[in-house]
Amino acid sequence: MLGLAFLLLPLAGLLVRTPWGELGTHLAQPAVAEALRLSLVSALLATAICLLLGVPLAWVLARASFPGLRLVRALVTLPMVLPPVVGGVALLLLLGRRGLVGQYLYDWFGVSLPFTTAAVVIAEAFVAMPFLVIAVEGALRGADRRYEDAAATLGAGRWLTFRRVTLPMVAPGVSAGAVLCFARALGEFGATITFAGNFPGVTRTMPLSIYLALESDPEAAIVLSLLLLVVSVAVLVALRGRWITGASS
Repeated sequence: MLGLAFLLLPLAGLLVRTPWGELGTHLAQPAVAEALRLSLVSALLATAICLLLGVPLAWVLARASFPGLRLVRALVTLPMVLPPVVGGVALLLLLGRRGLVGQYLYDWFGVSLPFTTAAVVIAEAFVAMPFLVIAVEGALRGADRRYEDAAATLGAGRWLTFRRVTLPMVAPGVSAGAVLCFARALGEFGATITFAGNFPGVTRTMPLSIYLALESDPEAAIVLSLLLLVVSVAVLVALRGRWITGASS
């Protein structure tokens, strides 16, 4: 119970200190809707990237066997323990105009990723992907491989087996990972402000708006925090209830 109180009391403090009488005034600000829209869109795009790249990576970690596999698994989970600001600096050094890869993107194609909306998506995907990979890898390890073997004996290729047999079996794990990935991307701050900056309508997501408001208007920061809390809880409840619980029943 002490653990539960430790987790819930700060949220209760947020609810108690919320200026309910001025809630509508703060939420009606155009900047709030703009930041919320940017946060939701960028988190959805980051989740899509994580699904595209993370599911195959999880399959390799769960099914492949090669020297250095443990090191690769540790490197995959590194963004979970790495300070987000450090992740933002690393992305800047890689994809900045003078970065290891970014210099060629800029010199050859005129593409500059830092301090753009694309940078927000990349930063969020970088910090969120490990949550998806861990969930999917766990689901793959727990899946019954006899069904895959049976599909192979019937002549199904590796891709067909993965698409028609493996993926449906691990769908609850993929859904769980996607939910965690989206929630983590929605709340990302450190890597975003370092790699993407804090520009209204372009890179200023809800967490950045909260930080900015906390310095000048604490009541607005509380309202924005409450809004992000409500959105996060709604996403977790709706998606977990519909996909994870429903898929496992």
